[in-house]
Amino acid sequence: MAERKEPKFALVPKIVNGGIAGIIGVSVVFPLDLVKTRLQNQQIGPHGERLYTSMLDCFRKTYRAEGYFGMYRGSGVNILLITPEKAIKLTANDFFRHHLSPGEGKKLPLTREMLAGGLAGLCQIVITTPMELLKIQLQDAGRVAAQSKQSGQVVPKISATQITMDLLRTKGIFGLYKGIGATALRDVSFSVVYFPLFAHLNALGPRKKDGSGEAVFWCSFLAGCAAGSIAALAVNPFDVVKTRLQLLKKAEGEASYVGIMDAFVRTFKNEGITAFFKGGGCRMIVIAPLFGIAQMVYFWGVAEKLMGIER
Repeated sequence: MAERKEPKFALVPKIVNGGIAGIIGVSVVFPLDLVKTRLQNQQIGPHGERLYTSMLDCFRKTYRAEGYFGMYRGSGVNILLITPEKAIKLTANDFFRHHLSPGEGKKLPLTREMLAGGLAGLCQIVITTPMELLKIQLQDAGRVAAQSKQSGQVVPKISATQITMDLLRTKGIFGLYKGIGATALRDVSFSVVYFPLFAHLNALGPRKKDGSGEAVFWCSFLAGCAAGSIAALAVNPFDVVKTRLQLLKKAEGEASYVGIMDAFVRTFKNEGITAFFKGGGCRMIVIAPLFGIAQMVYFWGVAEKLMGIER
C-alpha cells in the first residue's frame, strides 16, 4: 500500500483567498465599523454631554448629516489595504499551524494553536497599523467636525493621501505607525482567542461529502461569526485604547494620551470601566459577519479553483 503524502502548504492561493475574503467582508460591514470608531472616540463632557447616545443614534445622525457615502468614509484605504492585511492574517495562521503540527494525523495542542494565532496577529500589524490610522482619521472626521461646529470652529476636509503625505513629511515612515504597540496588543490577543476557538467550533459541524474532511461552508461561516464576536468583545478594551491613541485630531476639550498605560489610566479615571466597552456591541456586530464571510470565502478555496490547484 502506497504511503500517503502529507499535503504541501500552498502559499499563493491562500494569500489570494485571504485577500478576496477581506474585500468582501469589509465592503459588507464598513458602515457599522464607522459607527464603532465614532462611539469609541467620543468622550463624555464635564456635564455628561455627548454627541451620540447609542449605536442607532450615531448611525441615524451620521446618515442624516453625511448621507449614504458618509457611512463609507475611509473605506477606500481600508479596501485597498485589507487585501494584504487579511491575506497575511489568515495565511500566517495556516502557515504557523502547518509548521507547529506534531505530525500527520496528530491533533495540534491548544498551546500551539494559540501560539500560531498570536504569531499571525503579530505579522499583520505591519499593514494593520497604517491602515487603521488612516481609516480612523477619515471615519471620525464627521464627529470632530460636528463637535467643532458647535464651538464655532471649522475643520477642513481631509483625505487619506493628505494625511499620509503630512505624516511622512513631519515624522517620516514612523508617523504611519502611531499606536503600533496598542495595535499589536489588540491583534495578538484577538488572534490568540479567535483562531483556536474558530478551529474547534469549525470541527464540530458536518463535513463535505467530497472526502476532503473540510466543514461545509455554512459551518465555517457560523464558526467565524461566533469566534469573531467572542474574541472582539474580549479585546474591546485594547481596541478602545488603540483607537484613541491613533486619533490625530480631536474635538475641543477632548483629552490626548501619551501612551498605552496613560490612556488606560486616564480613561478609567475620567469615564469609568464602561468606557472600555464603548462600541463593544457594535464591534461584535462588525467582526462577526466580517470573519464569518472571510472564513467562508477562504475555505471555499476560490483561488485554488481559478488556478486549477487540487486541494
